Amino acid sequence: MATLEQAGGHLGPAAGLLDRERIIAAAGFNRWLVPPAALCIHLCIGMAYGFSVFWIPLSRAIGINKSVACPDMSLIEELFTTTCDWRIASLGWMFTLFFVLLGASAAVWGGWLERVGPRKAGVVAALCWCGGLVLGAIGIIVHQLWLLWLGSGVIGGVGLGLGYISPVSTLVKWFPDRRGMATGMAIMGFGGGAMIGAPLANLLMNYFKTPTSVGVWETFLAMAAIYFVFMMIGAFGYRIPPTGWRPDGWTPPSETKTMITQHQVHLHDAHKTKQFWLIWAVLCLNVSAGIGVIGMASPMLQEIFGGSLIGQPGVGFTQLTPEQRTLVATIAAGFTGLLSLFNIGGRFFWASLSDYIGRKNTYYTFFLLGILMYALAPWAAHSGNKALFVAFFCIILSMYGGGFATVPAYLADIFGTQFVGAIHGRLLTAWSTAGIVGPVVVNYIREFEISAGVPRDHVYDVTMYVLAGMLVAGLICNFLVKPLADKWFMKPEEVAALQAKTASGGATTGSFGIGRGGLDPKAALFWCFVGIPIAWGVWITLKNAIVIFQ
Repeated sequence: MATLEQAGGHLGPAAGLLDRERIIAAAGFNRWLVPPAALCIHLCIGMAYGFSVFWIPLSRAIGINKSVACPDMSLIEELFTTTCDWRIASLGWMFTLFFVLLGASAAVWGGWLERVGPRKAGVVAALCWCGGLVLGAIGIIVHQLWLLWLGSGVIGGVGLGLGYISPVSTLVKWFPDRRGMATGMAIMGFGGGAMIGAPLANLLMNYFKTPTSVGVWETFLAMAAIYFVFMMIGAFGYRIPPTGWRPDGWTPPSETKTMITQHQVHLHDAHKTKQFWLIWAVLCLNVSAGIGVIGMASPMLQEIFGGSLIGQPGVGFTQLTPEQRTLVATIAAGFTGLLSLFNIGGRFFWASLSDYIGRKNTYYTFFLLGILMYALAPWAAHSGNKALFVAFFCIILSMYGGGFATVPAYLADIFGTQFVGAIHGRLLTAWSTAGIVGPVVVNYIREFEISAGVPRDHVYDVTMYVLAGMLVAGLICNFLVKPLADKWFMKPEEVAALQAKTASGGATTGSFGIGRGGLDPKAALFWCFVGIPIAWGVWITLKNAIVIFQ
């Protein structure tokens, strides 16, 4: 932790530009400039979801057209070999590194982020994520898997964690009237990163491909440069409101009628409450169910519907020819893209809805709807109704994304806004846990069913019922979340001392002429800057997904 603080706190002459005190908003600042700044960072680090686009090319980095396989090679030997191509399973460990390091770094350095502010954290995130890509490119050039893991996986994973939580506390404070919508706007960018980054990576790999290179290391360097520019624009676009700022005409909701506290819980006490661990379980169970489906979306659709995807009902997956399986795989890729789109849209839709129905009721909706759809999914599959089956999982994935986007506002409601970024960072260890639990449950049940001789179109039935059971447990945890007892809240003088650095003159509360403007020309231009790549990604996704229904 000290190392990172030194890196962020001793940047020479430029250090002043990164200090928290330098980014306190002045009169005339428009709060609608902050969400696109957050999107600049989240759209870049969200490419972590799309890294599987590199696995097949990297599995033939030496052979170029065909993998140079070494079947008897151990994983330790694979880390250092320069004569054998890497196995896809070994490359897939990058996902584990990404999300374990994301949760760990967010938990460890969340408190540091609250002290130094989002700009400094955003710059360090850019250096880690883009620097990790550069180091990963070097690992590909010298063909050292350990270097690829260290660069993109470990260092990049730290960048993921810092980049992911960098805007959370800031947005919650800028939009006390629309906490869910604000965090939803930013966090939808993480879901959208792969939607933009994966097709961009494909375009770049095809451009850089030569008879002696599959084009991946060149793509890593190009994307590192593009992402660094975007992330720095985002980091320098961050501003924080002065203490006591509130939107014109807004008054805090009554604590007696809502679960939104006006008090503050210290970071050191939050994890001592049962509410923290109940919300941790709520997020973990919701994510475990969804992430397991994401990892198996393509084979699931292929094995359940088989030949019916290409107009040959009654032909099972195992009966398809190699050419037919290629066609089916292409259609299933469209299904995966469609799920990604709903994952993104759900982050904004459900988080925004939570501003009106409350965070607890939103999670009730996730669990009740999810239980129903997981339980009915086997029936939809066996009835041959592709549209209904796809609709079920699109809604399920929208709630998976919505869970991520709603939880920061849930934490702010329960624990206050002073340390919400750091508390959210610690809570993200639930994501790291879910990233292991979800895929393990889905994959191992599938393997067990196949080994037991269950037909391919029925191997996911038990899985669906197990995932529904996990959501029942999540429903119970959500029910048990109650407002905190007064003993957990900080004393007013303690809060005042913490907030002294961001106070605005002698005033204690008000708008201070800040936050006005709505979508003025400057804000509209910034939104277009981030909106154009999002629109391109949506268009590519819809174009690929429409083949499912043809």
